[in-house]
Amino acid sequence: MKISGSGIHLPAPGLFVLAPALRVEYSLISEAEMTKLGVNIDHIATIRQARRALEPDPVAAAVLAELAGADGITVHLRQDRRHIHDEDVRRLRATVTTRLNLEMAATDELVQVAIDLHPDQATLVPEKRNEITTEGGLNVTANTAPVAAAIKVLTQAGIQVSLFIDPDIEQIDAAADLGALMVELNTRAYSEAAPKSPDLTGEALDKELTRVIQASERARRKDIKVLAGHGLTYRNVRLISDIPEIEELNIGHNIIARASLVGLERAVREMLQAMGRGIEA
Repeated sequence: MKISGSGIHLPAPGLFVLAPALRVEYSLISEAEMTKLGVNIDHIATIRQARRALEPDPVAAAVLAELAGADGITVHLRQDRRHIHDEDVRRLRATVTTRLNLEMAATDELVQVAIDLHPDQATLVPEKRNEITTEGGLNVTANTAPVAAAIKVLTQAGIQVSLFIDPDIEQIDAAADLGALMVELNTRAYSEAAPKSPDLTGEALDKELTRVIQASERARRKDIKVLAGHGLTYRNVRLISDIPEIEELNIGHNIIARASLVGLERAVREMLQAMGRGIEA
């Protein structure tokens, strides 16, 4: 993909959307260079907890997602344990064969849980007890001490650390100053600007996509690995997955929503296709 001024080219042949700030041109790239997909299975546990039942089992969902081509499994162990529980993470650690990413608040309790369960990656996120889902990125500049402490302890335990932050240059620079080696850019604002097809949007989409691109470029210049996620759908994912600096997307709700209608394996394969991965549905 190439980026220059004057508009956005979408993946479908011949489809073009006016967007003055940038132009995205698609070129063939190898499968190894394509953006990876981490599947967030929190809402499998949400369904289970609606009845305090044994099913559906997040571990079974993780196995199906991996079989369908997912490059990793993500779960958020919230402080209130509203969906994923400690035992889920323990069983996932014993089962996941790709990479297990544990989203968590930067609290002493959850840092110790992460050390005990030892996921491959820990993503530090902000939490509010009354929020339906994560509402914004971690404010690194306002929480330097706890974030720095969590990065240090988790890294010493052999766990890779990512910071879930808004696509703001100030936050990127603050993450770099703390020695962060990986960030996940919050795509909520972009996703809200493109709730349906990107060709139905205008300047709002252009603005938010530009923010993500500029933040991605800034992070890579500082040798920070870039991931992205939050609110991405089958319809709006391609413009994000084709940003060359972004190596992986974490997507949950939209995949699980489609899975309720077509099955999880098909839903994962269709998301990979929407991202431009050559996988048969």
